Amino acid sequence: MPETTFLDANEMVLNMGPQHPATHGVLRVKLKLDGERVLGTECIIGYLHRGVEKIAENRTYAQFTPYVDRMDYCAAVTNGMGYVEAVEKLLGVEIPPRAQYTRMILAELQRIASHLIWLGTHALDIGAMTPVFYTFREREEVLKIFEEYCGARLTTHAFRIGGLQYDLYDGFERDVVKFCDYFLPKIDEYEQLLTQNRIWINRTRNIGVISGEDAIALGVTGPVLRGSGVKWDIRKAQPYEAYDKVEFDIPIGEHGDTYDRYIVRMAEMRQSVRIIRQCVERLGPGPIFGKVGKVIKPPVGEVYHSIEAPKGELGYYLVSDGTVNPYRVRVRPPSLLNLQALDKMAKGHLVADIVAIIGTIDIVLGEVDR
Repeated sequence: MPETTFLDANEMVLNMGPQHPATHGVLRVKLKLDGERVLGTECIIGYLHRGVEKIAENRTYAQFTPYVDRMDYCAAVTNGMGYVEAVEKLLGVEIPPRAQYTRMILAELQRIASHLIWLGTHALDIGAMTPVFYTFREREEVLKIFEEYCGARLTTHAFRIGGLQYDLYDGFERDVVKFCDYFLPKIDEYEQLLTQNRIWINRTRNIGVISGEDAIALGVTGPVLRGSGVKWDIRKAQPYEAYDKVEFDIPIGEHGDTYDRYIVRMAEMRQSVRIIRQCVERLGPGPIFGKVGKVIKPPVGEVYHSIEAPKGELGYYLVSDGTVNPYRVRVRPPSLLNLQALDKMAKGHLVADIVAIIGTIDIVLGEVDR
């Protein structure tokens, strides 16, 4: 008997998204299917495009600063950190130690908050409901510190070109240490729920495997790259702020699957707590602002500066023509580059596995589309 076909084809093309909760925003994925088996994927982006880089050319360097907070809206602090550091590099400005350590504390708190959103939503996508309540409970404690410091919770506008706008409030160090003491045992709770859970293991082990060589070739960075066994972290490889003065480890995986990327992010949260504690100990008195003029007008030139954002390498390329507005701004967002790996990771899996793979990449479409 000949094989039954539909319109002389064995394959089917199915749209997943953009209105789909498991695509983590307005991502449209065209799935090429043979039954439930995925033969290939095509990501269609741009539904959240706002022209952020073009807006920068019509704003002063300082005016553009709040716009970057809205790209990865789950990690506004690190977005701002990368941008102001790029401008400071263009200006040749040195930042006082107190400002450096404050930035690092806030950036690592933001990394924890971002990973908590990832863990809660990723587990919810796969079918575990409890973790999202646990993770948002702890994230709330981080947001309370952000709100007390600068009045914002989500699009946290914490830094300024040259340092900080606000010095630390009374009790900041106490609140941060209290959070660290409270948070570490909570990571153990998450692991008790998931790490040895047979359903979690079945949904994540050997799913979305990508080798270190393929990840490097595709420009993948962050926990996805480290999950494939590549020991690359910009905080170590190209230190910024005072990361070369603190001790921390780079967690890596072995198999490059969804389970390894989960293990890496759990370990990263513990390392963030370790960094925060060291920064609090070194947070001495002193100025919070470097020598920056009231009118920011960098010399003619260009600079590329990148940081280790929660999702991977976040880079800013700035071109100055000597005026108060940047001539050109280009952002290298980790979510966009990491999304390139989806097709490689998805081939041969089932439709249900696509949900787990998109979740493990940890994308935010505000950053992908900009």
